[in-house]
Amino acid sequence: MAYIEKVIYLTAFVRSRPERNVCNILIVTTVSYIELTLTTFADIMKTTTNCHFGELIHRQADKYGSRTALKYRDDTSGKWLNISWRKFSDTVMLAAKAMAAYGIGEHEAVGVYSQNMPQCLFTDYAGYANRAVLVPMYATSSPAQVDYIIKDAGISTLFVGEQLQYNNAYIVWKNSSVLKRIIVFDPAVKLHPEDQTSLRFDDFLCLGNNALAETTVKIRMKKAVSEDLATIVYTSGTTGEPKGVMLPHSAFMEVMRIHGIRLPVITDKEMSMCFLPLTHIFEKAWTYLCLYYGTTVAINRDPKRVQQALTEVRPTMMCNVPRFWEKVYVGVQDKIAGFPALLRSMAADAVKTGHSYNLEYRNKGKKPPLWLSVKFAFYDKTIFTVLKKVLGIDKGKLFPAAGAPLSDPVYAFLRSVNIPIVYGYGLSETSATVSFCPLYGFTLGSIGIVMPDVQVRIDETDNEILVKGKTVTTGYYKKPEENRKAFTEDGFFRTGDAGRLEGDILYFTERIKDLYKTSNGKYIAPQVIEMLMTNDKYIAQIAVIGDRRKFVGALIVPDFDMLNEYALRKGIPPASREDLIKDPEICRLIESRIEDHQKNLASFEKIKRFALLTTPFTMEGRELTDTLKLRRPVILEKYAEQIEGMYN
Repeated sequence: MAYIEKVIYLTAFVRSRPERNVCNILIVTTVSYIELTLTTFADIMKTTTNCHFGELIHRQADKYGSRTALKYRDDTSGKWLNISWRKFSDTVMLAAKAMAAYGIGEHEAVGVYSQNMPQCLFTDYAGYANRAVLVPMYATSSPAQVDYIIKDAGISTLFVGEQLQYNNAYIVWKNSSVLKRIIVFDPAVKLHPEDQTSLRFDDFLCLGNNALAETTVKIRMKKAVSEDLATIVYTSGTTGEPKGVMLPHSAFMEVMRIHGIRLPVITDKEMSMCFLPLTHIFEKAWTYLCLYYGTTVAINRDPKRVQQALTEVRPTMMCNVPRFWEKVYVGVQDKIAGFPALLRSMAADAVKTGHSYNLEYRNKGKKPPLWLSVKFAFYDKTIFTVLKKVLGIDKGKLFPAAGAPLSDPVYAFLRSVNIPIVYGYGLSETSATVSFCPLYGFTLGSIGIVMPDVQVRIDETDNEILVKGKTVTTGYYKKPEENRKAFTEDGFFRTGDAGRLEGDILYFTERIKDLYKTSNGKYIAPQVIEMLMTNDKYIAQIAVIGDRRKFVGALIVPDFDMLNEYALRKGIPPASREDLIKDPEICRLIESRIEDHQKNLASFEKIKRFALLTTPFTMEGRELTDTLKLRRPVILEKYAEQIEGMYN
């Protein structure tokens, strides 16, 4: 090695020059040795560790070549097609050159308004190569929401997915002084007859076929540094206008590093299903992590077809929100309830056996007795395997879940039937993960063990969870006042969530901003009460009411499929949704379900009255954010009449 030769030369030089101050020469020699060693070490590490995302895909292509990087379903044939690492790299580079030729500058904000598609990732990494800032938008966003982000971030170039996104973007473009250009991913999109400026993605790529653009991109890639701003992720705005969370490349690089320590199961032998929107920080960071470790990513374009996609692809990994697993839990419980007595008893014993084996022994680091191991192996190869095959997750090795509270009964059930779910906690402002439960050694009721090199402490005033580390945002875009409120004097980010810390195990108790105070002076945590109800097969959605009220109430959207089945069994005549929710038998059913779920709550926390709704809360109706969180102010305003009816 060169540095060893240099040290030998310097040593020989010292010996040959006895007239020189040997002490000084030895000092120089030692310093030179250290400098050379560090330089060489840095060169070695550069090829094996974190790099700016502008380079990542190209390094992976050099390593993996023709191996599959991405999979996606072809709309025409319905088949899943493969994109190799080499093709991925070539397309990213062509898109990067096209951006340079198109006039997209360094540090310029570039918008991506699309459902999950390979083109989203091509655009992300092409933007990073140009040191641009990627700004994702949910595919379900309205023209007003898109317009707000475009104005706030100063986006002049917007990439869009399908017809809906193009139509909305075109409305914005016609009235915008900021947005100049639209580039369309889906070739099936029909452009407006008067649209003379928008480009299709394939035509856009052709702009990159010139030497000047290639030189520009290469210079920008050489200049790229970890401090470059990678993305601005806009929060959902549950209580006010969205805020742009700034995340530099250094934050993502730290995510790659610390997850590699905590999750050695992620390798280039796995396949992950990209199901949540890539706009969601959880999916964005997870997909980036998978690509960083060489994992194949199967991109599901239509969220409504995820069940079909799972059975076709059978991934080994997939990140998801708790609501997905709650539906699995409710569905399985309902199926079991319909089994004949013998099968129902066998299923119950299987779950009990799995609970004992996985939670009482393996999770606690204890060796299960032989009889339990044999019994568990039997159920795992029969009942549990059949269940997982039906869901398309029989090859599963790791299914991270976060984004909302997950109830202990659901978590325990999933682990009992040997579904490798790991539950965690994080925010857009922390580049997703702050803590998560390991596959074994987790504490039920917690939100996991704090990630390596992430600092967490609990505020003494209101038990707020405070976070500090390299994964934490540098601040909200163009919101200095919000930034002053968001950070403590010593640099900890205020999460807005209350919790407690026991050693390095973190617990979530409530969302501080969501806390209600009844007119009797009692504090209510609506999320906690709502979580108790979400596992009920007859309750699809619930919003707890109570701020400055005498008692707790609730707006409930029933599961009408289940209600109709119940009505049929009870001989209740077929009726419209409006008539069904007025039926006394149905009201008594919902009341009994509520009472059963809240039996362990204090009296002042219990739901005393409720109103049944016929229309679900939706993103389109603005009652839900794009991450499926309740917009409580919108719900309070929209259903004011029903709420007043409850309390009158």
